[in-house]
Amino acid sequence: MATEHSPAAPRHTHVLIIGYVWPEPSSSAASGHVMQLIECFLAQGWQITFASAASEGEHKADLTAMGITEVAIELNSSSFDTFVTELQPDVVLFDQYLMEEQFGWRVEKYAPDAVRVLESSDLQSMRHTRHQLVKDRLKGQPDGQLSGYFDMCRDELFSHMATTDIAQREIAAMYRSDLNLMVSEMEIELLTQQFGMPASILHWAPLLVRDVPDQAPGFEERTHFLTIGNFRHAPNWDAVLWLKNAIWPLIRQQLPGAQVHVYGAYTPPKAAALHNPTQGFHIMNRAEDALEVMAAARVSLAPVRFGAGIKGKVIDAMICGTPTVTTPIGAEAMFGDLPVPGAIAEDAQTLADEAVRLYTDQARWEQAQQAGWQILQERFRFEPHCKSLIDRINPLRNDLTAHRTANFTGAMLRHHQHKSTQYMSQWIEAKNRSV
Repeated sequence: MATEHSPAAPRHTHVLIIGYVWPEPSSSAASGHVMQLIECFLAQGWQITFASAASEGEHKADLTAMGITEVAIELNSSSFDTFVTELQPDVVLFDQYLMEEQFGWRVEKYAPDAVRVLESSDLQSMRHTRHQLVKDRLKGQPDGQLSGYFDMCRDELFSHMATTDIAQREIAAMYRSDLNLMVSEMEIELLTQQFGMPASILHWAPLLVRDVPDQAPGFEERTHFLTIGNFRHAPNWDAVLWLKNAIWPLIRQQLPGAQVHVYGAYTPPKAAALHNPTQGFHIMNRAEDALEVMAAARVSLAPVRFGAGIKGKVIDAMICGTPTVTTPIGAEAMFGDLPVPGAIAEDAQTLADEAVRLYTDQARWEQAQQAGWQILQERFRFEPHCKSLIDRINPLRNDLTAHRTANFTGAMLRHHQHKSTQYMSQWIEAKNRSV
């Protein structure tokens, strides 16, 4: 229950975060971003309650050690209504649009004055659309070329996304929210220019870096290639397969003794089966310290063929001073107009050639290392982005009625969608009680 305050005392800001999962920052960039937002809120002295209906993963962050209250909640249960009524948070952060769908109408009904913020991590509808486009173009040949795919204009991408069920659900959830946190500038442009979404409900909040380094192990101190990413994330698994079957053999032709170390949380048997030391292809499972293994590698490989948002593995590589070879999807919204901290290529042969060039050319490698640190300094520093976010949330709290009135589409979607969601949820709850 929320702490009572006397009328004369200023009320401390209380944030309720409703998580799709309990955060595992060592397993995914999405969880890492949630933890960065938590750090930003804590830096303001804000009180935080983290609630989730998910089961706890083995690598869950210890939120209680940070002074955060953890609460297990239930789906399709009026017990949440009692919980949020007593809590009366000032800000509610939904982690993914699915949480807004499930709990948004309950928050609106029982904590109507709370600012509702949706943390997207990435546009899931764009990621799913690109995944389908890759499948369609490869036509069952996973190592084939994706001619024209990486050059797809936003109007064409929009035309594929707009008719999908997931896009309509995700965009509707964003309209119903008071503010949407986007990690990618490209996604903001897509939403405003192609989908016509007002900029007033969007905010750029990328992955954040507290301390930008200026030194790391040098070229001669490092060995091997590396790739890293949660195996449960479809783009990562696709990238590992493409690397194993198409790109890595081309690298080994030029560097016969080369090794690549593949790190990823939740390694499935199909990934473990790719382990082949005679080919220099090593499946290493989860890295206890991702930055440590990244800093020991000479070149990071991120052959991402579909996805959305921005790439945590590329941020980590820049922190560690490790050049990255990636695709236009992997580089999307990462570097701005600054020099690339590695190389960008669209096909297996060019990716392999660029990887070998970086691995063997010390001067080129050192230029890429410095470029990464410059990007972090100019685009991803924690302090300015944290301040910018707080400066968006606080005015909303002071003038929420006017902000919502200006977003008529959001009000209309809340009226219709929340009614259907509410009735469905109440029907499920009643059905469960009768079983």
